Order: sequence, then structure tokens, then C-alpha cells
Amino acid sequence: MARTPFSQDELAIVRRAFARQMTALLRRPFPALEEAFATERREAYLGPPPWRVAVPPGGYREVPDPDPVIAYQDVLFALAEARGVNNGSPSLHARWIGALSPKPGDRVLHVGAGTGYYTALLARCVGESGRVLGIEVDPALAEAARRNLVHLPQAEIVAGDGATHPDELVDAVYVNASVERPAPPWLDRLAPGGRLVFPLGVPMEARGREPSRSGAGVGLLVQRTGARSAILAARSLGPAYFVRAESATDALTVSAEEREILRTALKAGGAEFVRSLRWRIPPSANANWHAGADWSLSYEEP
Repeated sequence: MARTPFSQDELAIVRRAFARQMTALLRRPFPALEEAFATERREAYLGPPPWRVAVPPGGYREVPDPDPVIAYQDVLFALAEARGVNNGSPSLHARWIGALSPKPGDRVLHVGAGTGYYTALLARCVGESGRVLGIEVDPALAEAARRNLVHLPQAEIVAGDGATHPDELVDAVYVNASVERPAPPWLDRLAPGGRLVFPLGVPMEARGREPSRSGAGVGLLVQRTGARSAILAARSLGPAYFVRAESATDALTVSAEEREILRTALKAGGAEFVRSLRWRIPPSANANWHAGADWSLSYEEP
């Protein structure tokens, strides 16, 4: 006997419960984010069923039930399976967006917008007085995001290279692709008081002949506390596994030596003790967690 799909009224109740669950463990109440989760229809951003969900250790499984209620779980739905691009974990994004703290009127850059679901949550947090620019390197996903976000005039989607944006000052940068260093514009054009959230990671070990498209590492929250300060506050947001960023420039490129230094730091642990990011100045003399070519992460307070 076929099951009756959930009605729209029932789905609205499911979404509200989902929103409460996803935001229940934030460091502080965030009513705007909870309301965004409760309002945005996640199933509208997944493409037509049958959907496929990510299952460890790196595979996918088809979801046989097309009822939209299936979307309200803390699971990853495939968007571009061949490239490992998913609509990521709602609980992780709730924590990270909570850390980013987008406010009404903020200007936000979202790198790795996918089909726009988390761009929509950011747009609802900044409201009609704010602006969210979503960058997506995959033209097909970018076009889907544009269609999905027509109801949010404060959100704009561009198909392009996120490492070359923003081209103006912004209050927040939210990166959803694993990188081995921050792109210069993310820090150079971060306004005083601005926040950057990004996953710092190295390529995961390949399980077959093809190199891994995923990066394993740690999420970081960085905040500029002064107008010209080269030392920014930083703290860990915990483990992070994202598809690796793609860029046509050398903005995200590191040497093989620097990659291995970062891999060693990640394996050794201690990112939870990071307190500052030093940008385009020499690293700390004796309190570094990781030092790159022109930036470093330090245990010292900013």
C-alpha cells in the first residue's frame, strides 16, 4: 500500500522542528537563522528526485521515497556526484553560520554556493537591507541557484572563481570549499569587524586511481578587529571535510612543501588552541600552529 505524501501544512511543521533541531546547539540563540531554516524548502534546492545521499566511506545511495519530508535530515544530498559536490550537512552549516553571525544589512560573500540553499539562509539573515553575493564555479549549479533564489532580491549568484572575489569591502565571507590557504581578497577586503569562515584542509588520500576531490582539515573563524591590523582573531570550528576548491588563478596555490607542513600540523592536532591569523607579516617567533608563505596561524592572542 502506497504511503500518502506529507501535505504542505505538515511539511511546514516538519521544517520548523528541523530548524529547531539544527540550531539547538549554537553558542547563542539565533532566531533569524532558525526562521530561515524553517522557511526555506530544502527539497527545492536538491533537483528532481530520485535523490542520492552520501554514505561513508565516500559513496552514494539512491533514496527511493520522493516525499519532500526526506530532505529534513542531517544528511548530504548529491548535487554534482561526479565532482563530489553535495548539499552539505545542515547542522554543520548551522554552527558555522552561527559563528559567522550575519546581521541585517551585512554584505556577505558566499564562495561555493552550489544550488543556493545556504546562500538563501544567509540572505534571510541579512534581510532586504543586506546583500549576499554567491559565487559558484560550476555554471550549471550557478544557473540552478539563480532560479532557486528569485524570491530573495538581496541574493545574487555569479558563475566564476571565488578566489578572485570580493571586489569591494564586505562584512562576512563564507567559504564552502576546502583550501590550503585563504585567498587574498577574502582578507584584504574584509571590513573592520568583518568575519571569515573557511575550511582549511589538504587533499584526502585517494581510495582508488583517481586523486581525491575532497579536502580534510579544520574550519576556521577569522575576525578583523581593526581597520588595518595584520593580526586577526582566529579560532577553530572543528573538523571539516569539503570538496576541494577550484581556481583558475594561483591565489589558492601552495608549494608541495607547504602542503606537507599543513598536513603534519593537521595530523598533530592543536588547531583548537589557535587564537590569531597573521597576514602578510612574519610568523610568530615561537607560537605557531602553521606557517605558510605569507600568512600563519598562531597560538598568540591578537
